[in-house]
Amino acid sequence: MTGLGSSCGACKFLRRKCTSECVFAPYFCYDQAANHFAAVHKVFGASNVSKLLLHLPVQMRSDAAVTISYEALARIRDPIYGCVAHIFALQEQSK
Repeated sequence: MTGLGSSCGACKFLRRKCTSECVFAPYFCYDQAANHFAAVHKVFGASNVSKLLLHLPVQMRSDAAVTISYEALARIRDPIYGCVAHIFALQEQSK
């Protein structure tokens, strides 16, 4: 739960009440959180991401959530190559 009665981006997208036990709340509580979580849900599925986050140590969950969001957004932009397209573009720039 993010604050006084407000839901995290994941719970807003899933249209459910955000509780204090919400695994997504610490990682999807910013302005674009609902949009980013929509991509995460479409690419990986909310249940899979929830299970993944719960199996990680707490200190690693934030990095995992950022990485999952980045990879999901990249996969939405480029369904074939995903984030690898960005890596290729950076490699070409460095030549």
